Parts: sequence; C-alpha cells; structure tokens
Amino acid sequence: MRKTIVSAAIAVAALTAGAVAIAAETVTASESEQKPPHRHWHFEGPFGTYDRAAAQRGYQVYAEVCSACHSLQLLAYRNLMELDLTENQVKSLIKDIQVPDLGDDGQPIERPARLSDSFRKPFANPAIAAAANNGKAPPDLSVMIKAREDGPDYVHGILTGYVPFDKLTPEQIKEFNLTKDDNFNKYYPGHRIAMPPPLADDKVTYADGTKATLDQEASDVVEFLAWASEPKMEDRKRTGVRVILFLLAMAGLMYAVKRQVWADKH
Repeated sequence: MRKTIVSAAIAVAALTAGAVAIAAETVTASESEQKPPHRHWHFEGPFGTYDRAAAQRGYQVYAEVCSACHSLQLLAYRNLMELDLTENQVKSLIKDIQVPDLGDDGQPIERPARLSDSFRKPFANPAIAAAANNGKAPPDLSVMIKAREDGPDYVHGILTGYVPFDKLTPEQIKEFNLTKDDNFNKYYPGHRIAMPPPLADDKVTYADGTKATLDQEASDVVEFLAWASEPKMEDRKRTGVRVILFLLAMAGLMYAVKRQVWADKH
C-alpha cells in the first residue's frame, strides 16, 4: 500500500514538473512574439471610407516596388478609376506595362496593357515564382488584408518591423540561429522572414510631393491593399446604414399602428 502511494506521488510530481516546463516554454515563446501596434485606419468603423489620395500613393508603391514579386490577380486596371482617377490618368499609369497575349498567328506575344486587362503577374506560374524566391512563391495580395488577423496592422507591422542584423542582440542571433544573410522581423511569426525589407525612406518619389518615409509608404500601400481586398466596402456600409434607418422607421410606424389598433381595447 505504501509503495503504491509513493509511486502515485512520484507520478504526480513528474506530471506537475512537466506541466511547469511546458508552461515555461509557452511563456518564453509568447514573450518572443510581438503583436503589431494598432493604428487608426481611415476605412475602419461603420462609417469608414477609403482615403483616395493615400490609396493612389499606395498603388504607386505597389507598382514600383511590390509588383516585382506579388500579384493582384483579382483586379483589373480599369478598377483604378474607382480611386477617383480618370480614364486618361489610368492609361498614363499603365502605358509602360506589357502583358502576355497571343498574336494573330497564335504565338505568344507581349503587348501594351489595356484597361480591361487584369494586373500583370510578375511570374508566369507558381513554379517559376518559387524558383526565383528561394523555393517559396510570394503570395498574391488581392485579399491579403482580409486574410490576416488584424490585417492592416499586420501588414503595416511586417513592412516596418525589420531589424538590421547589427542592431540585434547576441541572444536574438543565437536564439533564432541568424546569419547576416537572414532577415529578422519583430512582428513576423518566428521572426525569420524570407522577404528582404521591401520599403525604406525615399524608396519611391510620390507624384503628389508627399514625403516618402518608411511609415508613409507602408501606410499608403496598406490603404491601397485594403481597397483592393474590398473595393465595394463603402457601398456595403451605405446600404447597411439605409437598411438600419428603414428598419427604425418601420419599427416606429408599426408601433404607432399597434397603438391605434389596440387603443380601444385598454
């Protein structure tokens, strides 16, 4: 009997020690992860709208930087007119873009992009994209903001969260087994990220004269990608407000009718 009690006590102690060790590992892992700070976005909330000027600048960032690796398969160039750009302005933006097509003889050719064309893919297929990017194809950005938890903050955090190798502590280098060829991002899960820092101060020269800081570029491209993820968001919100107002008015009318019908029953 005594031996059984002792064995049970040892088993409980072992399980407790294991649970404590697992808890310690969990705390350590959670402490190494950093959640991107929340920012105020113009499109958030029931009455939020897209900042057209910011989205136009964001398209410029995408076109000059992001489009070299990332596609936007769900958008056509004509959709850019929804950002308060005229047809001629959009044609001017895409005049140097060549898209693949078939010639009259059925042979593959490249021709100038038209408004009806979908955004040009940077790679012909995923296999080529993966081969050009260390074995992993860059993701399409069409719905990236909607696909990630806290999407706008997440994307902005990734774009601004890179830490240069010479700024890392010896503990970080050892913990994540980093070399000078690795990229460390404080907001990316696991911190090691294949994508080099895509943005930097003055990476683009904005057409409207806005100063192109890293934070400004990241904020603008998030605004553009948020619009790309849900171009009809403003229409949806306006419709929702109209429906709510209609239901409130209908509820008031029905209450008045009820009072009138049952007035002589009380």
